Amino acid sequence: MTMRTALPATVELKENITDKERQIFEFLLQVIRHFSLQTQIRVAGGWVRDKLLGQECNDIDIALDDMLGTEFTEKVNEYLLSLGKEKLKIKPIPRNPEQSKHLETAKMLIDGIEFDFVNLRSEDYSENSRIPVMRFGTAKEDAYRRDLTINSLFYNLNTSSVEDFTGRGIEDLRSGRIRTPLPPKKTFLDDPLRVLRAIRFGARFKFILDEGLKIAASDHDVKAALAHKITRERIGDEINLMISGKQPDKAMTYIWDLQLSSVILSIPPEVEIPASEERLCVGFMSDALRIMQIIGGDEERRPVYMSDALRIMQKFRDEERRLSLYAALLLPFRKTVCRDIDKKDKPIACVIHIFRNSLKLNISDAEAVVSLHNAAEKFMSLIPLVKASKDIRIAEVDSNIEFIDVPNDLKLLRMLAGLLLREIKGFWRAALLLSMLLYPMDVDTCNTSIDSQIEHLELDRRRAELFKMIENKIIELGLEKIWETKPLLNGKEIINILELKTEGPLVGKLKKKLVEWQLRHPYGNREECIEWLRQTYFSNCLENSDDILTTKLTDRGNKKRRGFR
Repeated sequence: MTMRTALPATVELKENITDKERQIFEFLLQVIRHFSLQTQIRVAGGWVRDKLLGQECNDIDIALDDMLGTEFTEKVNEYLLSLGKEKLKIKPIPRNPEQSKHLETAKMLIDGIEFDFVNLRSEDYSENSRIPVMRFGTAKEDAYRRDLTINSLFYNLNTSSVEDFTGRGIEDLRSGRIRTPLPPKKTFLDDPLRVLRAIRFGARFKFILDEGLKIAASDHDVKAALAHKITRERIGDEINLMISGKQPDKAMTYIWDLQLSSVILSIPPEVEIPASEERLCVGFMSDALRIMQIIGGDEERRPVYMSDALRIMQKFRDEERRLSLYAALLLPFRKTVCRDIDKKDKPIACVIHIFRNSLKLNISDAEAVVSLHNAAEKFMSLIPLVKASKDIRIAEVDSNIEFIDVPNDLKLLRMLAGLLLREIKGFWRAALLLSMLLYPMDVDTCNTSIDSQIEHLELDRRRAELFKMIENKIIELGLEKIWETKPLLNGKEIINILELKTEGPLVGKLKKKLVEWQLRHPYGNREECIEWLRQTYFSNCLENSDDILTTKLTDRGNKKRRGFR
């Protein structure tokens, strides 16, 4: 695989520094000069990497060679007071090894930019813990303790120069390679979370993973360390960053290729999932992304044959995109159940288990994904109806034209689709997208020389066209935000109209039937709805329901019956 050149041959950082950043850096150097300190101030890690790649970075980490971050921020405030200016707020961040905070830092907001101040350090790890013993270190020691070479670079404010103490950081940025400063297996055994960080950065920047790194990441000892030394919350955080970031399909491909999926998903051993079915996870996610890019206008990878795709670009919001990708990734598990260890081994959906126990993500995310899976199955049953009605159009109408003139098939479609959209609400496009992955598509492969990539493009094109056809039909039927439409009658009004004593199961059924009637008759008014309720539905129920006869009629039943005429 040939990668693009990530970094120009000549490394120059000054031109990428903003005026505000330059002014703040000069201010920090003034603090040093004011107190005659010998401190070397370095910007560390991600900011240097991103600036060298010509990207913006809003978080700036400052590494100090001879004092703690809190000590330096106090010096900053002393200097401000000497100038007759107000002090800035210092926010100490205590050590929290479980959240990868191994040393106390100090945060300070300077001219709208958040700075983290910390001392240079060296780390020593014990065999059974990813929590290191920390001590002051040199810039070189600090560079070598970092997870990746591309994150080990410094920008020295005192000398206005980029420092590459591993000798490989700039080279790897230039060639587009993910490597570790120290031998990868040792790096990963010290802190197994670095495996997932390597994957995430590789996907984010479209860099390739070094072969030695891949061998180490798939090593049995490293996988065991990832399973036992890292909390599920930290694993879930990394996966969430991958799914929400750039190239999520590439990140998941790395996880499956490196045989890390069993550690990440942590499905109970009694659940047997064929390897071929599990492999569909990445395939479904990749397919979902490609369809999204066709219908959503991704500038980088949008096929040329969908020039109007920008029209739908904003319809997949960030949160909708994230949950859609989770739902696609876990689509093969939508019907799988396992034991719930928290509730006396009761059956639980495997998707719920993965979110709640394996990734420790919000249960609301799990419920949303399960809802998307269920809605996708329901959309599958609507696709033939949509195809059959594609040539039927609802003309521009006014209040004098009755919907009764519309064919019954279209009424049925509007009711079924409307009920589904009222259930899934604003995530209906995500559910429709998933149904495209499940719906069988016939692609002409009679030409034995057809390239598989061309075949995939044709499949993606057909899926995108079907998505657009169904989306357009839903919009044409006036259902795009149907869940916001209020029923013509509420429960109390139904009780009053039918002279019932109290609200009960009957009223609940009537409310559901009323919504169905309203979906079939979008131009029906309140009076027509009341007439339908009295003359059609309730008279039928009265003839066939013992429950109504025994519990729901008032003492004025005879008078009420006369009202049905």
